Amino acid sequence: MKDACCSSGACAVHVSAIKPVPYRLSSAQKKELALLVVSLILALSGIFLWELASSWNASPAPGSGFPALLEPLAPIAGIVMLAIAYLLAGFDVLKGALKNIIKLQPFDELFLMSIASLGAFAIGAMEEAVGVMLLYRFGEWLQDVAVNRSRQSIKALLNLKAETARVLQDGQWQSIPSAKVKVGDLVQVRAGERVPVDGEVIEGSASFDTAAMTGESLPRPAAVGTEALAGFIVMGGVVLIRTQRVAQDSAASRIIRLVEEATQTKAKPELFIHRFARWYTPIVVFGALAVALIPPLFFPGQTLSVWVYRALTMLVISCPCAFVLSIPLSYFAGLGGAARKGILVKGATILDTLARTRSVVFDKTGTLTRGDFTVRTILPAEGFTEVELLSHAATASAASNHPLSQAIQRFYHANECQEGQNDCGPSAGHTSVSDVRYEEIPGHGSVALVQGREILVGNDRLLHLKNIAHHCDDSSKEAEGSVVHVAVAGSYAGKIELGDTIKDDARHALETLKNLGIQHIVVLTGDHEGPALRTAAALGNIEVHHSLLPEDKLNKVDEMIRRCEGRGSLVYVGDGINDAPVLARSDAGIAMGGVGTDAAIESADVVLMTDEVSRIPQLISHARKTRQIVVENIVFALGFKVAFLALGALGIATMWEAVIADVGVALLAVLNATRALR
Repeated sequence: MKDACCSSGACAVHVSAIKPVPYRLSSAQKKELALLVVSLILALSGIFLWELASSWNASPAPGSGFPALLEPLAPIAGIVMLAIAYLLAGFDVLKGALKNIIKLQPFDELFLMSIASLGAFAIGAMEEAVGVMLLYRFGEWLQDVAVNRSRQSIKALLNLKAETARVLQDGQWQSIPSAKVKVGDLVQVRAGERVPVDGEVIEGSASFDTAAMTGESLPRPAAVGTEALAGFIVMGGVVLIRTQRVAQDSAASRIIRLVEEATQTKAKPELFIHRFARWYTPIVVFGALAVALIPPLFFPGQTLSVWVYRALTMLVISCPCAFVLSIPLSYFAGLGGAARKGILVKGATILDTLARTRSVVFDKTGTLTRGDFTVRTILPAEGFTEVELLSHAATASAASNHPLSQAIQRFYHANECQEGQNDCGPSAGHTSVSDVRYEEIPGHGSVALVQGREILVGNDRLLHLKNIAHHCDDSSKEAEGSVVHVAVAGSYAGKIELGDTIKDDARHALETLKNLGIQHIVVLTGDHEGPALRTAAALGNIEVHHSLLPEDKLNKVDEMIRRCEGRGSLVYVGDGINDAPVLARSDAGIAMGGVGTDAAIESADVVLMTDEVSRIPQLISHARKTRQIVVENIVFALGFKVAFLALGALGIATMWEAVIADVGVALLAVLNATRALR
């Protein structure tokens, strides 16, 4: 899709087509670069004068005496230039080190570089002292640019908001800031523009590019009645949207807040690196001190300046920048990369947990199946008609949000009402909704008191709970789908069978999980044995536990967590609404299709912005890749530094080589960290 310009300022393109935004140096970065350039010029001039003076001392020039006149001034000028260059490059480093010493927290990279460079001055290695400080500062500048560039590219992925919206005011379309759009306002969005607020399409026909929000590659139809979320991009038409949520409460705003909050949490490797750095730096300092003093004091013929130089080289290479920069950036990129795939992960700790996944537990309805139930069979008991049975079921389930209740409501209103029945739901058939007393019994069903009569609609357990005589247990097990029983005034009225379908990608997703080495895949459901076993067989004969109440699911998850404790983590996948306790209890709870659902974002550790089961193996693979990058950076940086510390102690590596190696390791680690973005 090509870029589109629009007067509203809400333009955007498909996320995969977004071109990298050219990185521009900040004013602070430009100022620092200019300072380093001036310092470099002074340093080169000082080195030139110093070397020139040394050559004159070796072989004085004959003739006019002009060089002899300058001879006393050249080394002084060289030293002054080197000192100025050192102060320009190292003032902030020296100041920072001094502040940390005053705070009694001296052991960090600023302290290491200050001691190393000042020590080099003390033993007469002025050129190397200035060179080390210059290279260190330039390396820090390059790392800062690399990190900021990476963060910019990550944030660009989450650039979901439209800054302005075209709103109907006083009969005219006005462009106003999106933050000022109110609930109920009419918003016009043209082709190529990003939807600025959450709402419902009330006019127009087009399609939505939802890739930036959900990671879906195929566009969604945008017809009247379709939900439009902030961040969607209109394609091939113009739509009119009635606002349902203000901009700060939109799905896009919630996603951005979630990702920003997630980046503030620290995973175990990050915490380890921070603890390690607190011990690592003082150990290196005292190790360097030992290298500087022990050989000259205890071994005859050893020169103090030689061993001090080696110790200073060790201090230079020991700077922990590669750890401190690359590990947090790896997780930051990992979170951004997951968001790019339509997966919101609430923190680096959750990524680590997902990387260690051993067991995955699925809720069935709405997770592995579509959750879009349809009425298949109405079987009234003796004394009741199909119409009466359906009407009673619709009445008792009118206040329930359960998928089965919603399916009964849809079927009743789509069929009986269209046939001209007077009894069209609880408000028309028995009495008004306000006169009906409803009670929902979790894991059982609903009870409605209508004009003195108690109507029950639910499962077999509800009938047993209310002591309703019936003989349907065996037939319920044989039913093709889910069964809802109905009782009126203590008498069994019959049952309604409803069917659901398995998602297209469910079986392949479970096979992919097995290929990833997930040892335990389980389905938990409240369905009867028959429908549950048939679903398990269709999904590849996976383990299934049926006829479970909500508390039974929680107990099952507790039991599985105890079994795999210390050998990996347990992930639970549900809808984020009816599974809140289990999502919270599991090591990592994943809510599916939660892009517009507050409950999902609140209850889950991970929110999938689509209903695709295939996102689960994608997520686990991405988490493992992120952790692998973290481990690579730790092993690479630590191994390289240990090797170079040994080279420095043996006098093989020079101070110049040490600082170049230190900067190179840090930059390579930062660049490797950005791989987690993909």
